Amino acid sequence: MKNRYLSTRIMAIMMAAAMAVSAAPAAFAAERADSETIKEDNQPAADADAQDSADADKTADAEGTKTEYPLTITTYDYDGNEIETTYEKAPEKVLAVYQGSIETMLALGLEDRLVATAGLDNEVPDELKDAFSKTNYLDEFTPSLETVTMLEPDMILSWSSLFSDKNLGNVTDWIDKGCNTYYNTNTRPDGDRTLENEFTDILNLGEIFDVQDKAQAIVDDAKAVIDKTLTATADVEEKPSVMVLEPLGEDITNYGAKSLGGDMVTQLGATLANPDASTAGKEDIIAANPDVIFVVYMPYAGDDPETVKESQLAVIKDDEALQSLDAVKNGRVYPIMLSEMYASATRTQDGIETFAKGLYPDVNLD
Repeated sequence: MKNRYLSTRIMAIMMAAAMAVSAAPAAFAAERADSETIKEDNQPAADADAQDSADADKTADAEGTKTEYPLTITTYDYDGNEIETTYEKAPEKVLAVYQGSIETMLALGLEDRLVATAGLDNEVPDELKDAFSKTNYLDEFTPSLETVTMLEPDMILSWSSLFSDKNLGNVTDWIDKGCNTYYNTNTRPDGDRTLENEFTDILNLGEIFDVQDKAQAIVDDAKAVIDKTLTATADVEEKPSVMVLEPLGEDITNYGAKSLGGDMVTQLGATLANPDASTAGKEDIIAANPDVIFVVYMPYAGDDPETVKESQLAVIKDDEALQSLDAVKNGRVYPIMLSEMYASATRTQDGIETFAKGLYPDVNLD
């Protein structure tokens, strides 16, 4: 499992560098579970109340804030340039590609607006499985331009790395055809990755689909975790220093100040021990000697999550050269899933909670 994980992530980084964009790690995985396996893994548990709950959610915005069309939204092209798109009405045939894109649509109660979905790395949360089971999940993990064209979408929701001529197609070409596009802002080439970007994306989608109150509730819940954490730790005089690290073969990625994970950590009151570097050698980690280390792991469909997580943690915890670190000696090396702190969409709250609990284990955050 470890070799598979490493080959997948290293290939992703190589491709991202070659394309000079922030490519989706999942897009270039060496091995994938087939679409039927993914669909089976994402079937809802037998729950008679699931549909009633979903129906109730669909009507939650009936008396809430309403969108006035035509609506103009700013998004970006493949190279990261700003583009304004106009919606005359809420899209009805949306193609959602990648975990966050799919889960955001489902969390907003918009599964009936999905003409197709593709590109799941992990199982969707249990509360979204009933909605996901109603979508048309494609056999292609990354749909080809031919496949997308045949679907005749009126909106494509994905990551920046897929809006190339070799994948989903060019943003401006789709807009010229009357199909709007939107991608996660935190995948924009050369842009800073921030919590505010994630919140803005969710709110924009809420406005596009006239479900603003649902979108606002998701954002408010995530922000409430930050507020609660800062209030509960207001009397903590020495806030922890932190490194967020992802071992990848011989290299270790350092998620610094310009990363979403780094922004989450600092907004929770902690300090990044090595904020400016994108990679970290053992010497760098020892010199920084953070109080807390978060180790990034990512199980893909078909992987055993515990095996992937433990193999990643072992790179830091079991290395003889790193035994002098305060974080290692004090048992403060914690796992965090990549999807919770990289273009995290509706998993943003999960990431904030994971970081908060690791940063302040002795503080009651419930």
